Amino acid sequence: MRKLSICIFVVVLFTAGGANAQHPLTLNKPDHGYRGIWYSNQPSNDEYVYKYSGGLGTYPANHYPFSVYVKKVNKTFFCYGGSDEAGKTLLHMASYFDHKTGKVPRPTIVLDKKTDNAHDNPVMNVDAEGYIWIFSTAHGTNTPSYIHKSLKPYDVSAFEQIMATRKTGDKTIPLDNFSYLQSWYQPGKGFLNLFTHYDRNVIPGQPKKPRRTISFFTSKDGASYSEWQDLALIEEGHYQTSGSYRDEKIGSAFNFHPIKQGENGLNYRTNLYYLETADFGKTWQSVKGDTIRIPLAQVTNNALVQEYQSQGLNVYINDLAYDDAGRPVILFVTSKGYQAGPGEGPRQWLTARFDGKTWVIRPVTTSDNNYDMGSLYIDSRGVWRIVCPTLPGPQQFNTGGEMALLTSKDQGKTWRLEQLTFQSVYNHSYARKPVHVHDDFFAFWADGHGREKSASRLYFCDKKGHVFMLPPVMKADFERPLPVKKQPAGNKGR
Repeated sequence: MRKLSICIFVVVLFTAGGANAQHPLTLNKPDHGYRGIWYSNQPSNDEYVYKYSGGLGTYPANHYPFSVYVKKVNKTFFCYGGSDEAGKTLLHMASYFDHKTGKVPRPTIVLDKKTDNAHDNPVMNVDAEGYIWIFSTAHGTNTPSYIHKSLKPYDVSAFEQIMATRKTGDKTIPLDNFSYLQSWYQPGKGFLNLFTHYDRNVIPGQPKKPRRTISFFTSKDGASYSEWQDLALIEEGHYQTSGSYRDEKIGSAFNFHPIKQGENGLNYRTNLYYLETADFGKTWQSVKGDTIRIPLAQVTNNALVQEYQSQGLNVYINDLAYDDAGRPVILFVTSKGYQAGPGEGPRQWLTARFDGKTWVIRPVTTSDNNYDMGSLYIDSRGVWRIVCPTLPGPQQFNTGGEMALLTSKDQGKTWRLEQLTFQSVYNHSYARKPVHVHDDFFAFWADGHGREKSASRLYFCDKKGHVFMLPPVMKADFERPLPVKKQPAGNKGR
């Protein structure tokens, strides 16, 4: 009789909790305000304190998307790396901006990631039926990854964990680890997700190092995934950033990490490469249409856009966009080294545009930190825009700065600058572009102190450059974002 009682108790425990019972980290709990995660990486033992740091709720550039506009319900859904009030743990948050009412709800705490590492930030996608997917990434193999799906279409109030699987040879195994995820969804086909897996590679004469191998897999239903396929495995690995053109093709722009004796090759990331697929990953091509056999294994190959290794330059890829003809434009930054501070400058922002015959590379602007990340937009009229933290902020030479809107009407030959934020207390960083972007929710980012742990707030701007802060404290279930002070008189543009 006692054994039966225990069994009944166990069954009740795991059924009464519903979706939450699937995993104890799934919370589905409304929060009372919008707070971002503060994170730092690699102490530098100088006045700049870290290689990079700050309010990194929309970090890194290799995660995408953080937000998706859905015309059917006229809402921009978004996720971000949040935190508890003490800033001790990373919470995966989901919410939306209602374009009709101009309001946001209390954000939902989907998951407690049990880390404070912003590399574990979530990304989001929305399928053809309106279900919202949250992909909870890992950073290497030290933490697990999760996939959650909303219980109802177009609803961020509750999610269930999806026990996803992937093929490997003739086996099916749990899909519980992926890093740097970029999720693309095409109606009728499903998900093509680019990601990174970490391997301990053995190179003769070299110590074992964690190689970051860029790969992709596909899924019709978001739960059962194909075997992963590697795109490139050159030396110590890669970082990739991707883009999509009208659901017709998906492209990946990436660098590579050279082997460095006794050092971490990712700190010497260099070169610029590009691949694309027009058949949902069945084959991959160069920008000129030549079929590329993957994975790439040589430094010099047909995917190479520009060689920077011989110049001693690092390459940090920010974004990949397409013009109306479907030709790629890559936004990236070069610098002389990985450390923060003026010694490794200038941090040169550039665009690489394929004109049908060759890559045209042009300078855009400069900034003061390698991790000053921004997003590139190209509209149907051919106007280019970049939302970016390239203006000096209160913590100069640390990650981020004051946010700016750059506009070009001649394919990047000349740019007009409009400053968006002024006299900020913290640096703004990682301005992210929504999928199917709406003019009223044009870029999404966070702020935070560049040199010490601080609070972090969440922001967005519209296409005209008006900036709004999401309410740090919600007094009602729905509230309007808070307008941020406009620029001082007489300081229009540069």
